[in-house]
Amino acid sequence: MGAIVFAVCNAGEALLAGWLIQRYFGPAFSLDRLSHVLGLLGAATVAAAISGVGGTAGFLYFHSSTAPILATWQHWFASDALGILTVAPVMIELASAAREPPRRSELVEGIVALVALGWVSGFVILLPQGHWGIIVPIAALFPLLLWISARCRPIFAAAAAFIIAFTLVWMTTFGIGYLGESAIPIEQRILGAQASILAISLCALVLASLFAERRHHEAALLEGQTRLQEALTAGGVMAFEWNARTNLSQRSDNAAQILGFDPKHGFSAAEFLERVHPDDRSLFKTLVHSVRPEKPSYRMTFRFGCPDGRQIWLEESSSAEFDSNSRCIRLKGLTLDITERKHSDERQGLLIAELDHRVKNLLARVAVISAYTRQGSTSIDQFVEVLDKRIQSMANAHSLLSQNRWSGVNLADLVHNQLAPYATMANTMIGGPDVTLTPATTQAVAMALHELVTNAVKYGALSSPNGHVSVNWDRYQHNGGPHQVKIEWHETGGPVVVAPPKFGYGTSLICELIPHELGGTVNLAFATDGVRCEINVPNDQR
Repeated sequence: MGAIVFAVCNAGEALLAGWLIQRYFGPAFSLDRLSHVLGLLGAATVAAAISGVGGTAGFLYFHSSTAPILATWQHWFASDALGILTVAPVMIELASAAREPPRRSELVEGIVALVALGWVSGFVILLPQGHWGIIVPIAALFPLLLWISARCRPIFAAAAAFIIAFTLVWMTTFGIGYLGESAIPIEQRILGAQASILAISLCALVLASLFAERRHHEAALLEGQTRLQEALTAGGVMAFEWNARTNLSQRSDNAAQILGFDPKHGFSAAEFLERVHPDDRSLFKTLVHSVRPEKPSYRMTFRFGCPDGRQIWLEESSSAEFDSNSRCIRLKGLTLDITERKHSDERQGLLIAELDHRVKNLLARVAVISAYTRQGSTSIDQFVEVLDKRIQSMANAHSLLSQNRWSGVNLADLVHNQLAPYATMANTMIGGPDVTLTPATTQAVAMALHELVTNAVKYGALSSPNGHVSVNWDRYQHNGGPHQVKIEWHETGGPVVVAPPKFGYGTSLICELIPHELGGTVNLAFATDGVRCEINVPNDQR
């Protein structure tokens, strides 16, 4: 019956210690934190103390023990607590190693260290009794224990503590070495062995946890620095520090990459200054040397010539530190690569200037069209109607240009757009190669086509059910000159054409706009069977 009580106490002790650890530290428990080592010590103390109550009762009631109750409990508590502190760390760290196996190099180093520790422990057992049996083990074992704790994962420190504890128990049990002196009472030898096991186990586990924490902090710091460097590189930002007394500078790791220097050799403050654009260098030096306690910072934008031949724009912001005599001792700040922003600003400036130019031209053209339309109109209603159609024709051309970001318009799209209100499959035929007109050519040709369409609707082929309009074009190059586009307008099936005695504004626009704005030619003929018009315009677009 006593054996059952002892078994229940030992099993309950293990379950209680495990429950306490999981309750306060979670299931993925390892000894790579000092708080975890202290938690294991606390759990072992509580579990062994409670288990000792049951074990003491078992001895008292089932073995008729005459020993003092407190002494029995103390022996149970000490032996079980030490058992937990020597065996449990090995089990815990084996589970941790299964979740995250150690590196191969660390595994080899740890095994070699444990083998060396085992040989030294065997040597300690063979030492004769006396003072040397006390001094030599400490001098031989501690460096190995420190090596294992500092260099390897806690699993190896736990294994080392277990090997040393096993050696001490062996020496005490068989009376070997300084723990086997017969002149010392067995109680004192057992107490000395227990104290040694406790001290060595805690020393190994605490050292291993502290070194593991340091490795974790170093890894986290390195990872943070790596992320910071990646973020700085992605944003084109460099951190720097310049010592005004020594003229030495330090820059973030990404500086060499952004500035085009060799990352293996780096660069000095003088080399950096030499590559500042000559037109900006004087101002840069003036700003750096003008910092004062009342004005400790500066910001400047300057050009920088990279060793690889690129020229980039940098924006530097810095703040100075001063000594007690108000002398600058250090500059710290950030340098930002703003090349893309500068180029974007330049492109935006060009776009604004181009837009301003186009708007002025457009307004001037609308003013001219309005004036000539008014001269040719017999009533306000007619004026409004004609002007609206002409402005709508210009707006349609602008819409096509905007859709293509003002890179040009396909001639087929332009012709379809101008004929759209009146064209059907039966009364129009359009054909020609794929030709893209420049923005200037698009606007001029659109206005000419609009006037041709308007005349055809009023007086020509599109005013008759049997009328037909064909628009064809081709691309050619004459004697190696610039590329030309020839557009042929041909009306048939409409009323008999009579040449007007006097050209109105629409006809004048057809004949004069293309030669005036594009340097092209227009041949407009009022044949009796239908109007014909040939337009030749220079065009460099493909």
